[in-house]
Amino acid sequence: MSVRFAYRFINLVRRRKQRNEDVKYNSLIIGAGSAGQIIIKELENSSVVQSIPKCVIDDDPNKWGRMLGNIPIIGGREKIIEAVQKFDITQIIFTIPSASAKDKREILNICKETDCKLLTLPEVYQLLNEEVFLQHLKPVAVEDLLGREPIKADLGQIKQQIQGKVVLITGGGGSIGSELCRQIATYDPKQLIVFDIYENNAYSIEQELKRNYPNLNLKVLIGSVRDQKRVDDIFSSYRPDIVYHAAAHKHVPLMEGSPNEAVKNNVVGTYNTSKAALKYNAERFVLISTDKAVNPTNAMGASKRICEMIIQMMDKDSRNRKKRTQFVAVRFGNVLGSNGSVIPLFKKQIAAGGPVTVTHPDIIRYFMTISEAVGLVLQAGTYAAGGEIFVLDMGQPIKIDTLARNLIKLSGLHPDEDIEIKYIGLRPGEKLYEEKLMAEEGLQKTENQLIYIGKPIPFDEKKFLKDLQSLIQSSQENPKNIEAQMQKIVPNFKFQEVVG
Repeated sequence: MSVRFAYRFINLVRRRKQRNEDVKYNSLIIGAGSAGQIIIKELENSSVVQSIPKCVIDDDPNKWGRMLGNIPIIGGREKIIEAVQKFDITQIIFTIPSASAKDKREILNICKETDCKLLTLPEVYQLLNEEVFLQHLKPVAVEDLLGREPIKADLGQIKQQIQGKVVLITGGGGSIGSELCRQIATYDPKQLIVFDIYENNAYSIEQELKRNYPNLNLKVLIGSVRDQKRVDDIFSSYRPDIVYHAAAHKHVPLMEGSPNEAVKNNVVGTYNTSKAALKYNAERFVLISTDKAVNPTNAMGASKRICEMIIQMMDKDSRNRKKRTQFVAVRFGNVLGSNGSVIPLFKKQIAAGGPVTVTHPDIIRYFMTISEAVGLVLQAGTYAAGGEIFVLDMGQPIKIDTLARNLIKLSGLHPDEDIEIKYIGLRPGEKLYEEKLMAEEGLQKTENQLIYIGKPIPFDEKKFLKDLQSLIQSSQENPKNIEAQMQKIVPNFKFQEVVG
């Protein structure tokens, strides 16, 4: 027995010596809890991961000076920079799944100032009841540095709204639409209908949903929300109970060059879909809107403000006819990682060696993750009485310049040294800052402390409908001055006149 033990011990020593020679990273572990302990044990015993734990950081003074296994706990977050130098650290691993967003943000913002590779465990709710393993570690993303407390959605309320219902998602293959599909699929709808004009997007989400939810009653349909007959046929055939209208053109500079397309897709699409929802007695219609609809300075924002007004008009019409359809809008800011958003662009520019292009050193934006945005949409639907514009408390706005610099640092590079940041000037229709509400809208609280209701601004529905129909008709002829007609409907829309 003792000979066998000695043999195993010699082999263990030999393997550890070999690992020390092959080691790629000296690791600092943040968090002296159970997750940190498991990660340390796995790192020490792994024959694959080339990483040696050297020290542990924890903010609890009672743990300082103790050992986590064989690894010293050297102090709190204020010791991170010193520890990196003292122990020649090349990798930092954040192992506190239960940390508040504020603490995680503050600690990771210290870590990013080192040249270390940064890894983190997912939040505790993402781990569910799984044990912690090395494969759960993921690179720290720029979203982790924003550090907002996650929206605590009432899953019971959402399930009660969706379970057993026929749900239609327009633009279901896009960034927001596809995440709506994923989350709604978990709430056992009677049927989920994905409607999108882009067949590749639709095919991609169809395959994902079939793979992950084999029992889901799924129907994927191709077509455009501009096509009133196609929209009407879908509502007639499937009779959706709940509609999430995510189909839209959203890129500000592109829509500045093609403002008629913003009207055709956003305004006409919303008008067609909401009319069908009313005609076929859907229970609820939820419009995905944007903070760019507030005091708009671009065609995309103005078109989305008109969409919000369509929703208000439809809801009033539904009440007057004593129908059951409730129409609401959900307004939020920029979505991190969505198609065409700034982060994928910055990543491509960094991978190409720069420069990273920022329009203005002082430009700021509100940001949220795709899951946060969809959580708001689903939760807001449960609060709907009809006619509301729901607004997310998006925390503090972020400077795009800071975002770019953080992304460069997370790539292990130095801004202005390894990667140039180039300021290229504001694009047509672009603001230095976005607003969440118009002054007249005010704010009303809901049960969720991060979700508010903007009071609808009254307007003359008869005049609006007349101007709307005129705008829609004009857009089909592709005039050069469609913005002037949009301004008739949205007087606070500021745009640059087309010359020549």
